[in-house]
Amino acid sequence: MAVPRNALKKREKVRAFALGLPCAVEEFPWGESVAKVNRKVFVFLGAEDGSHPLGVTVKLTDETAHAHALACPGAEPAGYGLGKAGWVSIPLEAQGAPAAELLCDWVEESYRVIAPKRLTAELDEA
Repeated sequence: MAVPRNALKKREKVRAFALGLPCAVEEFPWGESVAKVNRKVFVFLGAEDGSHPLGVTVKLTDETAHAHALACPGAEPAGYGLGKAGWVSIPLEAQGAPAAELLCDWVEESYRVIAPKRLTAELDEA
């Protein structure tokens, strides 16, 4: 399955942003990319090989951001029970998908929910 170039570029911007956050690392459990901090996932980036539609999954505890993310075309609460904890899956290939900048804002919010306070303090100092 061919991956739309604009969705791939958007995913790469989000990935680079996520990995630029303090102490963030990339791992590949289940054959898909995730960004972790303190051994905990803060964003699921999926696979870019075309085996699944491109998308990102983030944890949004702010009610406004959560509702905004769910209003995006094709967005839905994350599977495996994660949706109950505020995780939202957002497709990147859908018409009207959010811009990379907005996705990065949501990645940062997800990071702040997952990361230790000493690391989020580094963000606030920057």
